[in-house]
Amino acid sequence: MSRKLTHADTLIHQFDTVLRTLVPHAARSSRPSPVTADIDDDPMTLDERRHAAGLMRVNHTGEVCAQALYQGQGCTAKLPEVREQMEHSAQEEIDHLAWCDERLQELGGRTSLLNPLFYAASFGLGAVAGAVGDRVSLGFVAATEEQVGKHLNEHLETLPPGDHRSRAVLRQMAIDEAHHAQLALEAGGARFPAPVKFGMSLMSKVMTKSVYRI
Repeated sequence: MSRKLTHADTLIHQFDTVLRTLVPHAARSSRPSPVTADIDDDPMTLDERRHAAGLMRVNHTGEVCAQALYQGQGCTAKLPEVREQMEHSAQEEIDHLAWCDERLQELGGRTSLLNPLFYAASFGLGAVAGAVGDRVSLGFVAATEEQVGKHLNEHLETLPPGDHRSRAVLRQMAIDEAHHAQLALEAGGARFPAPVKFGMSLMSKVMTKSVYRI
């Protein structure tokens, strides 16, 4: 028989998730990496490797934000089935986090120093969205995942031609993010109007520009 989780159990789980999200190399994926042994990069210049590392650092921070968003929403979501969906999607975001971290190490890069700041901001936004209502919360997930998908497609186009291993990671991430957005809408998420999405896009650009180098 499985016992009911206490408030202390939930807090411990949340703290463990925070550590696995923010501590470099702590995240562990539940699925095999899309980067298989037969995928090799073509020779890249130092500048190309730095550019690839900058893009993967942005994607890693995006996954930090996604993880925080799901955790914040999970704390305030009202319907149990919505909380369960958040937890499932959050686990796939952990996979993305681990894959991006592994690729950054291969490229000789590091995770962003701004991750704690973006984590806190995303957790707060998620908690507020969840408190407003599950329809808004799910709509926020869908709109966020749409923004992430656009970034991934842009990065797939701007990665150095020889960086096949990063492309393998981003392609799988794009598939997962589109699935998360669709699930959120099918669960009753509100479709956000264009002005709201435009505001979210501006915030996303601030994150992208800052994290690419810091």
